[in-house]
Amino acid sequence: MLKIKDIKKSFGKNEVVKRITFSVQKGESFGLLGPNGAGKSTTISMICGLLPFDAGEIEVAGKSVKKDPMSTKKKIGVVPQDIALYPTMSAKDNLVFWGKMYGLTSAQANKRAAEVLEYVGLKDRAKEKIETFSGGMKRRINIGAALMHKPELLIMDEPTVGIDPQSRNHILETVKKLNQEGMTVIYTSHYMEEVEYLCERIGIVDHGQMIALGTKQELCNRLAGGTVISLQLNEIESEFITFVKELSFVEQVVSKDNTIEIFVTHTNLAIGEIVGKAVTSGLQVQAVHVQEPNLESLFLQLTGRSLRD
Repeated sequence: MLKIKDIKKSFGKNEVVKRITFSVQKGESFGLLGPNGAGKSTTISMICGLLPFDAGEIEVAGKSVKKDPMSTKKKIGVVPQDIALYPTMSAKDNLVFWGKMYGLTSAQANKRAAEVLEYVGLKDRAKEKIETFSGGMKRRINIGAALMHKPELLIMDEPTVGIDPQSRNHILETVKKLNQEGMTVIYTSHYMEEVEYLCERIGIVDHGQMIALGTKQELCNRLAGGTVISLQLNEIESEFITFVKELSFVEQVVSKDNTIEIFVTHTNLAIGEIVGKAVTSGLQVQAVHVQEPNLESLFLQLTGRSLRD
């Protein structure tokens, strides 16, 4: 459904996308995971033909985005990070407007708007103005606008930012249902748990580069030291850090402020040794947290910082 090869994008001297390569199969739900500023939104804009790319190739359903932009755009539905709706128009009128922009006739747009409103759970609010809606309801209509022309590829850019838990859950379930019905989905987020829930394969992006790509299990298998022990102390001493790094069951140590993240292979043995050393060194242990392998810990190991930093 989508093939991206060696795409690059710079703004002046700032290279924001650095030779990213990946593909998405028809019917797949693919996640782009990374912190704010990683290059996710820029990559999406290039896929949609909104931004020209400096090098590389992008194909949607076998058609070149650069050579055949109108054909590829018709196959894509985009849910942007910012709300793209007219606040003084009703929910239905917004959907009809966007349906016509996609080339639907007035009759087709009205019929499809009714279907989409039911799909996003806002059929009873069809005639109300967008400006009266909550943030979560606006985001649901925002998704509805992208569905008006029944796209083959749905691209969602941070669709749950700043909304209430109920709307967030509704959006996640809607995306899950769309994918189960056969729609190809690209879902970008810096919320690790959303991507884990929705996506079969995941690409982790940081500083404009694809630093990891695979299924959740494949990515977690890359972790050196499966478990992460997070130790919060009153202070961190270099002598203590050196001691921890030299332990045979410790694979990697990442420290920030007064917290140390330690990747270990033998959890119980590690906790006893490390906490015991901290106490005998006169350090105050304020919290100990043990985390099983997940995408958050993989990102920490690959970059030395948290996904949401």
